[in-house]
Amino acid sequence: MRSVTVLTRAIALSLALLLAGGALISLTGENSAQAQEKKERHPHIRAAIRELREAKKELEKADHDFGGHRKEAIEAVNVAIKQLEKALKFDKN
Repeated sequence: MRSVTVLTRAIALSLALLLAGGALISLTGENSAQAQEKKERHPHIRAAIRELREAKKELEKADHDFGGHRKEAIEAVNVAIKQLEKALKFDKN
């Protein structure tokens, strides 16, 4: 009977340690994500620039002119990229 109690306590302690370790990993992951966010102040703007560049490539490589809108769309993408890059240069905080 005593060995069952010791085994039960050992299992309970192991379970508690596993749960605590999982919580610690979760907290560490959240903290590193927060640290990354602080390091990168404008991740969405940088992502938008990347996406605009990819959209521009698609427009340029397309085998049609999107109903006559391709040229203006490429020009608008270029302007948007330039403006976003300028905005990032002025935010040095």
